Amino acid sequence: MRVQLKLVDAGDLYYSWRWEHQPDEPRVIVVPRELVQGVLDEWAAAVPSPLPGENAGQALRRALRDGPLVDRDREVALATRLSAALFPHRLAAELNALLEQGIRSHLRIQPSPSTALVPWEALRVDEGERTVHCSDVSVLAPATVANGTARRVPAFDPQGTVVGVLDPRVPGFADGSALGSVLGEVSQELAALATGGLRRDDVDREYLEEALAGAARFLYVGHVTTGEHGLDARLHLSCTAAAAGRAEPIGAHRPLTAADIVLGHRPGPARPWRIPARVALVACESGGEVRFAEPSGLVTAMVHGGAEHVTATRWVLPTDEGLRRLVPDFSGTPVLNPAVLAVDAAHRAEDPVRALNTWQREAANQWEATGEAAYSPVVWAAFSTTWAPPAGDR
Repeated sequence: MRVQLKLVDAGDLYYSWRWEHQPDEPRVIVVPRELVQGVLDEWAAAVPSPLPGENAGQALRRALRDGPLVDRDREVALATRLSAALFPHRLAAELNALLEQGIRSHLRIQPSPSTALVPWEALRVDEGERTVHCSDVSVLAPATVANGTARRVPAFDPQGTVVGVLDPRVPGFADGSALGSVLGEVSQELAALATGGLRRDDVDREYLEEALAGAARFLYVGHVTTGEHGLDARLHLSCTAAAAGRAEPIGAHRPLTAADIVLGHRPGPARPWRIPARVALVACESGGEVRFAEPSGLVTAMVHGGAEHVTATRWVLPTDEGLRRLVPDFSGTPVLNPAVLAVDAAHRAEDPVRALNTWQREAANQWEATGEAAYSPVVWAAFSTTWAPPAGDR
């Protein structure tokens, strides 16, 4: 059974939810802002996304040197407070009642801007249990995008072409710079996911648009940066400044924006990109568009272009080198490479939402059992999957 939970900021925090098999029985509650804002601020200060006045490096240092996400006891306490403040008690009771009958529900959430950083999958709902222990969890795409009349969702072909863009070289940016390498050394298993090899310098927008048009899946591991609005969210490929597009160049490089994907990157009439059924964007804040009042960004651009499943991240992802450098007593166990493999495996599975949640549940178990930073929610809880099936399949 599936339930849709939508949150709205209107001074206070408004919740509405409805079970998809009972569309005429919605529930609505209002939570006074003062009851939730304190713990939301605590969580924003815990994750490695920049607070006002910070840059990405400062945010990573704040979160990883002595933040609660690298201290199991403090993280457990914070995730418990977050759950108590945000999870509607009536909805929790409904989910528990079904679970007692052996029914695992699917919770589809549409966050508000103030709750954009909340990892609903990781909320600690009971002793040793997170939401993913009890329910499948996905993100609900805006109805205006998912129900667009021109949207066409291709049938997923498990044997179809996979476009793997891993760590592309960004013109004008050396390996150790802001838009340099994110993966460092990789295993052979991970390298095999890259189409034509790692650290390519010829993966530009012309190549990608053509490759995606006939593909079944798209896996991107690299850099995403946010702009002043959602459609200005930027994917960094090997595009030179001479490439056509809507973003201003950054030195020798022009980023690819969400608007370029939705409208086409060339001058003239709109030519939206065709997007495969499954997309994974393993990059900093690739799913950060829900922070905007109008949640349009890279995820909704992919959904608009035809994607049914889009996995993205809520906050800045630390690299393995960043974890080794910043986390006290970090064991050095690889973290980002296994996360990429887990996300790719989820997108190979029959149900990407459930498969990603399974990985998150296993990581949560390891975190609670060991407190080892390699299993910290700082990485696994950053990921969420937006599910936007064709209208006839809902």
